[in-house]
Amino acid sequence: MTDPGAASLGLSPRPARISARRSWRRLLAAALGVGALTLDGGAAAGATVAVLNIDGPIGPATADYIERGFDKAIGEGAGVIVLRMDTPGGLADSMRVIIQQILAAPVPIVGYVAPSGAHAASAGTYILYACQIAAMAPGTNLGAATPIQIGGFTPGETPERQPEKEPESGDGAPAADAPAPPAGMQEKMVNDAVAYIRSLAQMRGRNADWAEKAVREAASLSAAEAFEANVIDLIARDLDELLAKIDGRTVEVAGGEITIDTADATVVTLAPDWRTELLALITNPNVAYILMLIGIYGIIFEFYNPGMVLPGVAGAICLLLALYAFQVLPVSYAGLGLIGLGLALMIGEMVAPSVGALGVGGVVSFVVGSIMLMDTDAPGFGISWQVIGGVSLAAASSLLLLMWMLARSHRRPVVTGEEDMIGSRARVVDWQGREGRVHTRGELWRARGPAGLSAGQAVRVQAIDGLTVEVAPEKEVAT
Repeated sequence: MTDPGAASLGLSPRPARISARRSWRRLLAAALGVGALTLDGGAAAGATVAVLNIDGPIGPATADYIERGFDKAIGEGAGVIVLRMDTPGGLADSMRVIIQQILAAPVPIVGYVAPSGAHAASAGTYILYACQIAAMAPGTNLGAATPIQIGGFTPGETPERQPEKEPESGDGAPAADAPAPPAGMQEKMVNDAVAYIRSLAQMRGRNADWAEKAVREAASLSAAEAFEANVIDLIARDLDELLAKIDGRTVEVAGGEITIDTADATVVTLAPDWRTELLALITNPNVAYILMLIGIYGIIFEFYNPGMVLPGVAGAICLLLALYAFQVLPVSYAGLGLIGLGLALMIGEMVAPSVGALGVGGVVSFVVGSIMLMDTDAPGFGISWQVIGGVSLAAASSLLLLMWMLARSHRRPVVTGEEDMIGSRARVVDWQGREGRVHTRGELWRARGPAGLSAGQAVRVQAIDGLTVEVAPEKEVAT
């Protein structure tokens, strides 16, 4: 068994579910010579094993990578697809997209938790149950499949713990005298997850009771325990041993039964390309959050300084990327609204200072909105406290600096305008009776004052009336 290298894949802008898109993707990949799964000309079906890796949290980028990987492998004649997993879980929507691809695949899908030390928690457990063959490496574990979200409960702490139920029949149905679950949104979500994983377990002939326990009680199993409990089909130290053990097995796929042939198979790893990595980066909640802030501040800066172009262009691009990420992420619109309100209040403090009232309210609203922004507790899909704290601290520091500068400006003496003119020194240019002209601050002004003033005499401005100044003689006349 050889590994000729990693083949790159084409990338669609989002997880696609419309089969009509698959044909042009394959044609485009073939035309560009990129992402093609190379097979020997006379290779028979089953002579190639495609390996896709699920590493880290499962999200939109993962679902897109798996969907395109299946299209590529199946389109190029791979006989078996191995999903090698090491994941803490992820988003339910992305998990369901992957499971739909597994159930619709016309070739066997082998779920393999590896290498040693890896785990398939939460969404990974569902995916493993959906595969025709489930395998684990020694030293791995799976389970803890309780759905969690903001305002929900932590694994193992359901709203009302149900007593363990023993099945009455061989199909894993719960006992008839089992108490009915209490009503409530969280309990409905748990029951839906239980029904889903039980259906997958029954489809593959695996332990449905433990699957329910993994959801309700966040139970976990090691590889050896999972094999003994009929949760997985086999344990394999590495990929070579896995392929040797599944060779000759007959499994049911979407098109009917098929016998797996992995003897002398060629192994091809379909690795995520740079476009997949870019999609994963953009849909990272921390990155999307920062892109949104850059976009908003860039556009605001452009409005304050029209014609600079760069802040506006960069801000628009960043904002559109952030909006795309929020489209595929579980975003709380209440949190998004609070962030917008906070930014508006902080900008209002800069435009119309309110001695900190708007600024403090804006910072509080911004922090609360940032915490609420991601409407999930799924691993890897929350906004880091360090990011929220850093951005909030920068905003608060900017407001404090602005308030300090405003306070300092109020203590400075006036240097322009009418207030600055009063009390200033002037010199009489010409004078007749009680009127004349004086020179001050580099300008000639019409003036009124006491009679008897003479040209060249020093006077002080007492008041201003339109374009006329009121003057009075200085006690000491300049020579």
